Amino acid sequence: QVQLVESGGGTVQAGDSLRLSCAASEYTFSMYTMGWFRQAPGKGREFVAAIITSSGSTTYYADSVKGRFTISRDNTKSTVYLQMNSLKPEDTAVYFCAGRRGNIRSSAVTYDTWGQGTQVTVSS
Repeated sequence: QVQLVESGGGTVQAGDSLRLSCAASEYTFSMYTMGWFRQAPGKGREFVAAIITSSGSTTYYADSVKGRFTISRDNTKSTVYLQMNSLKPEDTAVYFCAGRRGNIRSSAVTYDTWGQGTQVTVSS
């Protein structure tokens, strides 16, 4: 089973940008739909974005991040990215990448592979 390791989190000010990376261990990475989720203290895990490359690079975003965040992937490096621009304090959370075989889904329970998470803190 593929293993995922996130990096790139940190503490920034509102309006700043961050790029998260998620490196996968398995050569079949290209077969996976990859998603980013986040979890703020006291809240459930929230869908952020997902990407699949079975038919081009189809992407899907939560309304709360549409136009600010961009998900991309480099299958040659087995890595998925989340470029986060115009960050807001409400974006503060632990961000997780996740993988699943099959089409894009926004429900966390449909993803069977998870990274350990990386903290993103946005101060006002």
